[in-house]
Amino acid sequence: GHLDPGSHQRVLMKTGLILLIIGHLNFITGALVHGIVLRFVVNPRDAMSLQYAIANTASVISALLTIACGIAAIMLSRYLAPAALKWGVFTLTACSTLGCLSCLLGLAVSIGLTLGSQGRALLAPCTVPTSRECPFDPTRVYSSTLSLWVISLLLDLMEIVFGIRCLLLIINLL
Repeated sequence: GHLDPGSHQRVLMKTGLILLIIGHLNFITGALVHGIVLRFVVNPRDAMSLQYAIANTASVISALLTIACGIAAIMLSRYLAPAALKWGVFTLTACSTLGCLSCLLGLAVSIGLTLGSQGRALLAPCTVPTSRECPFDPTRVYSSTLSLWVISLLLDLMEIVFGIRCLLLIINLL
């Protein structure tokens, strides 16, 4: 329905705050996946580990876009008049939502590849998984990585939902 300017301000402020929080959580999740596992696993000659790195990097970048989108929505909630700000937030939100959609697909592929290969690409740096020469704890890398990817997948889904909500609010303002 049609909202008055005061309602637009409140809804944009809440949506911006939610995008800001979700973006930070997704950024932290992506950083954890990279710091705990992927920095040891990524091998440019291995297509599967390279796909992991690309999907995770895209997830971190889309999280940064979502954070920027949340900040811009909060700014727009304070200053509704400038048309340039509305178009800027619209563009930023559209890019963020599309980025989150591509990350959602990339993470789904990563999860599928990992489940299909039973984590062989994750354990590739360990010649003998029980040896002390492995750069990380191989007993928990499979479950930890999958858990963090599922969390990131859910956060991407939430980013898409609230990004679309923000887009609809801005279209209503335009």
